[in-house]
Amino acid sequence: MNIRFNNQDALFAVENQQIENLKPQAEAALQTALNKTGRGNDFLGWVTLPNDVSEAEIANIEQCAARMAALSEVVVVVGIGGSYLGARAVIEALQNAFAPYVKGKFPHILYAGNNISEDYLHDLLGVLDNDDYSVVVISKSGTTTEPALAFRILKQHCEQKYGVEGAKQRIAAITDKARGALKTLADKEGYPTFVIPDDVGGRYSVLTPVGLLPIAMAGFNIRQLLQGAKDMQKFVAENVKYDQNPVLQYATIRNILYQKGLKVELLTSFEPQLFYFIEWFKQLFGESEGKEHKGIFPAGAIFSTDLHSLGQYIQEGTRQIFETVLAVENAHHRVAIPDDAENLDNLNYLQHRTIHEINQIARKGTCLAHVDGQVPNLCITVPEINEYHLGELIYFFEMSCAVSGYMLDVNPFDQPGVEAYKKNMFRLLGKPGA
Repeated sequence: MNIRFNNQDALFAVENQQIENLKPQAEAALQTALNKTGRGNDFLGWVTLPNDVSEAEIANIEQCAARMAALSEVVVVVGIGGSYLGARAVIEALQNAFAPYVKGKFPHILYAGNNISEDYLHDLLGVLDNDDYSVVVISKSGTTTEPALAFRILKQHCEQKYGVEGAKQRIAAITDKARGALKTLADKEGYPTFVIPDDVGGRYSVLTPVGLLPIAMAGFNIRQLLQGAKDMQKFVAENVKYDQNPVLQYATIRNILYQKGLKVELLTSFEPQLFYFIEWFKQLFGESEGKEHKGIFPAGAIFSTDLHSLGQYIQEGTRQIFETVLAVENAHHRVAIPDDAENLDNLNYLQHRTIHEINQIARKGTCLAHVDGQVPNLCITVPEINEYHLGELIYFFEMSCAVSGYMLDVNPFDQPGVEAYKKNMFRLLGKPGA
C-alpha cells in the first residue's frame, strides 16, 4: 500500500483512551462492511468491485471508448452526483491543467446534466455546433430531472447534426441492466449500453462503467486505476486490526473529533487538479453520513489559493473544523526559480528551489499554523498523481466512509433526504401526480 496516513497533528485534541475505546467498534464496522452484513448491505457490491470487473467488460469499455473517441473532438458526459463526479475527479486529476487549450489525440471531456442552467446549455450547444462530439448519458432510471433534460436536448442536437443513424454511433448509455426509461430508449435506438450494477450506489460507482468509460475516452489507463483499487481492497481485507490499517485509523480519529464537537471536516490539497476529487469526497461522505440529524459536514478547499479567502476563518474562526490534507509527494514536472539580477521581488533566495518544493514547504507551514490555531490536522499522502494511486485513494475513501458511517450508526448507503427538493420542485412545476 502506497498511501500514508498521519494523525500526529490531531492528537493534541484526542485522548489515547478515546482511541482505545473506539478501536473495537472500528474493527467491527470494517468486518461488517467486508462481510456485507450491515445496514444497506444490498448496496455493498463496491466492496469487492475492483476484483469483480471482468476482463471482457474492461475490453468492451476500451473498445467502445476508442471507437467513439476517434469520432470526437469532444465527449459530453451527461449525469449528476455519482453519475459524473467520480469520472470528473479522475479525469481532471490526470489531464493537463489547461486541457481545453491543448490539442491531443483524445477528445476533451465536457459535462452536462449536473445543473439546470439555460445559459450553460446554450453555451455548450454553441461548442457542439462547431466540434464533432459524442455523448455518454449516465442514469440508472433515465428520469432524474437534470440529466434527463440535458440528454433530451443533446439527443435532438446530435440527430439534427449527424442524422438519426449517425447519432446512434455517437451516443452510449450507462444505465440499469433491465428496466427504466433510459434502458428502454437505449434498446429501442440501439445505443451501446453498459450496466450500473444493482448493488452499487451512484457515489460508489466510479469503478463501474459509470466512471471507467468516460475515463477511458479521455485517454487514461483504467486497468491501472482498477489495479490500484484492487491492491487497496486486498490490503484492507488482510489488515483488519486498528494498528495495521489506516482506514480504521482515519475513521476512528474523525469520529472522535466529531464527538468532541468538531462538526466540519475540511479536505484540502495544495494541488489544484484535485479540486474535483475533493468534490467527489464531499458527495461520498455528505450523502453517506448526513442523516438522522447526524454526520460531519464535508467541505473542501484548494491551498494556497483558498488561504487568501478562507485562511482567516480557519485560523481564528469558530472552532468547529478539523482538517484533512491530501498531500502529493512528487510532481511530474520541474519548474525552477530563475535568477533575477535586480531582485526587486526579493525572491533570489529561492532561486535554487523548485515550485513543488516551495509548495510542500507552504503545506507544512500551513499545517503548523492551523495546529497552533487549535485546528486538528490529519494528513493522507500519495507518492504522485497517477491512475494507480487514484485507484488506491478511491477505495481508501470508500471504505473509510463505510466504516465511519457504521460507527456513527447510520446506513451509509441510502440517501432519503435527496428526494425532498425533488418533491417540491415537481409540485411547483405541475408534474402530473406530484
